[in-house]
Amino acid sequence: MARSPSPYTIIRRKDSKSFRLTLNPSCGLSERVCAEWQRRSFQHFPPELAIHRKPKDGGAAKTAANALIQYLKKKQEETGSARRVSVEDITVSAWIKKFTELDTSPRTGINASKNRPFSYETLNSYKGYYRLHIEGDPICALKMAEVEEEDILEFITRLSVSKLHDGRKMGGTRKFVLVVSFVRTAFNSYQRKNKQQSNPFQYIEKPSYYKTIRDALTEDEMVKFFMPGVLTDTMELAVCAAIFLSGLRRAEVSALRPEDLDWNTPKITVCQSWQLFNNKNKVLGPTKGKKPRKAPFDPVLQGAIKKLWTEKGKHEYVFSDKNGKVIGSSWIKGRFPKWLKRAGIELGGRNIVPHSSRHSLASLLEARGVSLRYIQDLLGHSDLKTTKIYLPARRKQSATSGKKYPMLWYSQRNRSRNRCKSPKRTKCLNSRCHKTMCFFAPVSFSILKRQTACISF
Repeated sequence: MARSPSPYTIIRRKDSKSFRLTLNPSCGLSERVCAEWQRRSFQHFPPELAIHRKPKDGGAAKTAANALIQYLKKKQEETGSARRVSVEDITVSAWIKKFTELDTSPRTGINASKNRPFSYETLNSYKGYYRLHIEGDPICALKMAEVEEEDILEFITRLSVSKLHDGRKMGGTRKFVLVVSFVRTAFNSYQRKNKQQSNPFQYIEKPSYYKTIRDALTEDEMVKFFMPGVLTDTMELAVCAAIFLSGLRRAEVSALRPEDLDWNTPKITVCQSWQLFNNKNKVLGPTKGKKPRKAPFDPVLQGAIKKLWTEKGKHEYVFSDKNGKVIGSSWIKGRFPKWLKRAGIELGGRNIVPHSSRHSLASLLEARGVSLRYIQDLLGHSDLKTTKIYLPARRKQSATSGKKYPMLWYSQRNRSRNRCKSPKRTKCLNSRCHKTMCFFAPVSFSILKRQTACISF
């Protein structure tokens, strides 16, 4: 007579002498329930079976296993589901929708525990992902406790073949990666809250997306921006110097306050930025990296800001008009193509945008031998991989190119050596002595001083 299969399998660990339980389909429960109880510790028993969580021997472990099976069968008869033992019974749609509101998002408390503010731009992106790509999908009707790996793979398949507003398929795009990552975050947070649950994303690899390296300007083209006739007023000169010489983002330029400028060191403390910068309801918040950073305060930018305050007055924000209104998102975006045209820069198929100024500065510093770690801190990247995306392959530099952008390191030790040799020292931007050991000025003061002095504002 054939031996009937065992309803469960109990394994005793040799290192800790504890037991592991596996429920087999012959126990009378569904495959989904058995899949949840694969090599699980007795510590995961529900609160009603707390007395069985620490079996002392094999007999006690078998008794506990039988008690669990009876408990799950009773649970299945009462509620129709034996998978939800002590977890939150909520649909996928309702759980993911929690992440679209600041007050209900589980990520809010996690960020607060790390003393990191929540990003309104991330919240706005989550709303768009849910409304355009998740809401109405068949997976939304399932319970979170019932979702398996096959359900996730089916959702990813439907998402990949769906089309964007321009007719392209979602699969292989950056938006596809972001939506899948958002859903993965939601399921990870659910498992964090309900630790007895298995995560359907556990064995699904993250989709990869190879970012294209943005185009950058060469050093000669950067000089052309400061040629006479390109920048027509002091505001344009100050903003252009801020994005090219300090590596500030557009939202950081607009949010810069006078108290963020250290004229003695000199340096800029970048601690805040406009979130939802392109929206009318923009909000002042932390920078993109969620932490403040130090940026070089180039003498060209210093002179431009002083003259700007003389002309328009000193207001709450550095880059403000006479009435105190700060420049918006379209100010730089609308003028940047005009600067390119006046400078006579041939794009040649390149996609040069205002953000390309950060890529140009990073490429220039790398070509001068500056360490990637310094460039990472200057740009405010949390991951060095992001900084490497900013840097194209190292190009060979001519022997005379260094004369255009000499590397100037200032300190108390070499103060006299770097003094300006101009007879009019009081009017030269290079006459200031710096006390920090690691201030880096990527652009030659003599070139920019001579060029900016010729601009009639």
